[in-house]
Amino acid sequence: MELVVNGVAKQLDVEAEMPLLWALRDVLDLTGTKYGCGVAYCGACTVLVDGQPVRSCSFPASAAEGKRVTTIEGLAKDGALHRVQAKWIEFQVPQCGYCQSGQILAAAALLASNPSPSDADIDAAMTNVCRCGTYSRIRAAIHAAAKA
Repeated sequence: MELVVNGVAKQLDVEAEMPLLWALRDVLDLTGTKYGCGVAYCGACTVLVDGQPVRSCSFPASAAEGKRVTTIEGLAKDGALHRVQAKWIEFQVPQCGYCQSGQILAAAALLASNPSPSDADIDAAMTNVCRCGTYSRIRAAIHAAAKA
C-alpha cells in the first residue's frame, strides 16, 4: 500500500489490518508516535489523518491509504516549530513527556478547526490522558498558541 506520511509517499508491504501505529513505528521508523494502551483510550498514539486526530493503535494502516498522515516528526515545517510545539516548550508542558506527541497533534488539530477555543472547547477536544496531570499547562499552551 502507499501512504503519504509527513508529505512523502511511502510504499509499505504490510497487512491491511496492521494498526497504523506499528506501520509508522516499526516499518517507517517514526518513533515519535507512542504506544500507550492499545485500545484507543489514552491518545499517546494520536496522529493526524487528513488533519483529524486518530488513535493510530486501533486505526488500520489500510484506512490511511490515499490520505495525508501527519506524525509529530512532520508537524514542524522548514525547520520552524509549529506554534503549538513552540508554546509547549515555552509553557514547559511536559513532565515525563510520554503522551506529549499525541497531545500536541490533538491540540494542532483543535486549533486548525477552532482558532480561538474556549476552556470548554479544549476540554472537549483534548481527550488524551496525561498521567502526570499537566492539564493546566496544556490548556495554557493551547490558549497561547491560539494567540500566536
